Amino acid sequence: MRACGQAATGTLALSLILSAGLSIPADAATVTSDDTIVSVRSFPKQSAVHRDLLAESADTDVDTDTDWGGIESLDVPQTKSQAEKDAEATAKAEAERQQQEAQAQAQTQAQAQQQTGEASRSGERTESSTITAPASKTGQAVAEYAMQYSGYPYVYGGNQPSGWDCSGFVQYVYAQFGVSLPRTSGSQMTVGSPVGSLAEAQPGDIIANGQHAAIYVGNGMVMNAMSPSQGTGLASVSNAFSSAYAIRRVI
Repeated sequence: MRACGQAATGTLALSLILSAGLSIPADAATVTSDDTIVSVRSFPKQSAVHRDLLAESADTDVDTDTDWGGIESLDVPQTKSQAEKDAEATAKAEAERQQQEAQAQAQTQAQAQQQTGEASRSGERTESSTITAPASKTGQAVAEYAMQYSGYPYVYGGNQPSGWDCSGFVQYVYAQFGVSLPRTSGSQMTVGSPVGSLAEAQPGDIIANGQHAAIYVGNGMVMNAMSPSQGTGLASVSNAFSSAYAIRRVI
């Protein structure tokens, strides 16, 4: 019974193989005496490759000659955060403030040096130049005396040789002749007696209006304190006065 069962089993297996269209190599199967088919065929070992289908594919290799439509040379602007912008604005404002302070300090130093230089020059003139006192009380003497102060400094509101303005100069000169004059040019244009025209003016006359005052020295010229940059000196009447003026004779 066992042999018959084995034969039947072998016959059934052979029939299945043949019906599937498979060939049986001669060395792959042997039919035993009891009709049993024994397979000795072996297949080569295959190396199984297991791929991780969920893993992300990444390739960092880039062809050097690949044309990406010019995007590889795009200049992408660098953006800054608001904090960085605020910091830059603060730094810029601080730099501008420091620059303004430095300029103001330099200007202050320059003005101080200029004032020191003017005071020094004034002192040098006072020590080196000898002012001759008036010899007589005449208009010509007034003009000659006034001309000795050429180059003296102009100081607004002053009325001394260390510094005077236009009416302060006229007031000081006439004070040396014993004549007391008002302080402003507008008031000085009303003192003494009027002179009709410049052609009739004589040395020592006062020429004044509401903005300026001077002492006439002859030949269409006046001695006057002009400005901080010009100081005290000679000028033509036309240059000293840009508007109408009065001519007054005091001596």
